[in-house]
Amino acid sequence: MIADVPEWRVGDKVIYRNNQFIAFNKPVAVATQPDKTEDVSLITLAERYARSPLFLTHRIDRPASGVVLFAKTKRALQSINQQFKDRTIRKKYLAIVGNPPPESTGILHNQLIKNSKTNKTSTVNEDNEKGVAAELRYTVLAKSEKYVLLEIDLITGRHHQIRAQLGAIGSPIRGDVKYGFKRGNKDRSIQLHAWKLSFIHPVSNEEVSIEAPLPSDPLWDYFKPFCEKPILPPTQSKE
Repeated sequence: MIADVPEWRVGDKVIYRNNQFIAFNKPVAVATQPDKTEDVSLITLAERYARSPLFLTHRIDRPASGVVLFAKTKRALQSINQQFKDRTIRKKYLAIVGNPPPESTGILHNQLIKNSKTNKTSTVNEDNEKGVAAELRYTVLAKSEKYVLLEIDLITGRHHQIRAQLGAIGSPIRGDVKYGFKRGNKDRSIQLHAWKLSFIHPVSNEEVSIEAPLPSDPLWDYFKPFCEKPILPPTQSKE
């Protein structure tokens, strides 16, 4: 038996599935895979739902929500891994921040270092040999009296990348006290949502675009009308 099974039904979180893949809209505060807390993870619940082993293709942070894609076969996993390596997969996030970035649209380039003891990523000087390159593109979609909605096109996939890079420019994500926001959310969530994921299907060779509906709370509900536009085709970094 699984302890601490959540009140929500994992089957209700399925947003895409076929013989090769299954994708879920991960709720906030749920770990993608087992961690030191021993809380029930999404992959544990997903495998029980699918009644078969699944292969995790990528991760999103526990306090964030959104698309998590699992492969059902090793062939499908290998295809997705190669697409991640080639940076042809498009990952688009939404973030709500308190302070607007300096420009309405821009590209952030940073060198990042992960501290495993604190589970935190920091930006470092470009000449630091231990740093890894990180790149994202952001666009301001909308503003309220207190907050700003950003669309994030994630080009590289580093540990806590979006959180660290936005924190570094003085635009930390709402609720993300680890990266500079003044106060946390009551449910320990942060307003970061893995919104869209697009890739090439390994069998049909057609592009697949998956979209995860936004969480339901007053702030996300306010910004929802500003998020209704089509996903753009995949892009590659110039690195």
